[in-house]
Amino acid sequence: MAILINKKTRVLVSGMTGKEGTFHSRKMLDMGTNIVCGVTPGKGGTTHLGKPIYNSVKDALVKHELDACGIFVPSKFTMAAANEAVDGGINLIIVIAEGISPHDSLKFISKAKKNNVILIGPNTPGLLTPGESKIGVLATEYVQKGNIGVISRSGTLTVEICYYLVKEGLGQSTIVGLGGDPVVGSTFKEMYKLFEKDKETRGVVVVGEIGGTMEEELAEYILQSQNKIPTVAFIAGQNAPPGKRMGHAGAIIEGGMGSADSKIEALKKAGVSIAKVPWETGKLMKDIL
Repeated sequence: MAILINKKTRVLVSGMTGKEGTFHSRKMLDMGTNIVCGVTPGKGGTTHLGKPIYNSVKDALVKHELDACGIFVPSKFTMAAANEAVDGGINLIIVIAEGISPHDSLKFISKAKKNNVILIGPNTPGLLTPGESKIGVLATEYVQKGNIGVISRSGTLTVEICYYLVKEGLGQSTIVGLGGDPVVGSTFKEMYKLFEKDKETRGVVVVGEIGGTMEEELAEYILQSQNKIPTVAFIAGQNAPPGKRMGHAGAIIEGGMGSADSKIEALKKAGVSIAKVPWETGKLMKDIL
């Protein structure tokens, strides 16, 4: 099994006919993603990559039942695209774009939450269930189907750590990229709870980084949880100086909060195995299973 997406998930791609939408939609189709249609205003009635294109999500929903929406439009159009998907009743939205103002992100994330929509991103590499479905830009060369869930704030590190899991003979059930912006739609805790409920997932790898308090909130949840599953974590940015942004917009330490030390200490207290470097994750997970 998996969480959020599988081979049956019916996907709409917003911005499918653009350069990025075309490139990644083709990659998604190649691995078996069930893309039903796309949306590009002004191009309704055409086809692209063998799929029908509509002017709006509303038009698409007249013809199709849809489970998820991957948004590949430029940042200035992202809020409109996300709101349109929420208004259409699509229950899972993945926002790939980066460079969105936090003010806009807060607006469409708040709207999604009020409508009980799961929103991943923005600035996310997306979701991937190996061998079944992908919505986003995650590389597939170093993943394989298995029973380890992966939740990450970093796209590149996600792929690297999946490689180290595969080296130890451990495939992935689903890979979730939360996104690297200061404001994102889903948290480690929310995704971890979904993996807890998945009967096929035997362990979870958490790829955190400095900035924010999501990792500490997850640690508090694990500490109190009655349904503990083997968990390994790696925290990026352990040598970052306070007040300096490292990589993602969300990776900044302010006022003593969000440091690597605070996250590692909280996760250790919760019984999570901590990898000092990325290549330890696979071995640690294999040892505790």
